[in-house]
Amino acid sequence: QLQLVESGGGLVQPGGSLRLSCAASGFTLDYYAIGWFRQAPGKEREGVSCISSRDGSKYYADSVKGRFTISRDNAKNTVYLQMNSLKPEDTAVYYCAAGGLATMKKDGMDYWGKGTLVTVSS
Repeated sequence: QLQLVESGGGLVQPGGSLRLSCAASGFTLDYYAIGWFRQAPGKEREGVSCISSRDGSKYYADSVKGRFTISRDNAKNTVYLQMNSLKPEDTAVYYCAAGGLATMKKDGMDYWGKGTLVTVSS
């Protein structure tokens, strides 16, 4: 029973910050690469960030580099996405996903959470 549950979304003003959490159950997060993806209305789901299970390497989409930070807390079996300097174009449903290899291609992930909505608006 592998599950990923996202939390931490909400409404925030442009320039503000949010921290998303992805809590795992039924498996240990450090066995998997974890990715964050997002999907805005009318757009394809896109990769935002991922973290490797093997060496902890982190990767970011160009659109969020320098603003978002991914991290892992193995003791809590949780992965976080700290989002700073948020822009209206960051508005989307954010999903975490787990797979065998670090990738920001959605087809490469095996397990998905149900998402949490982030709305950036003044």
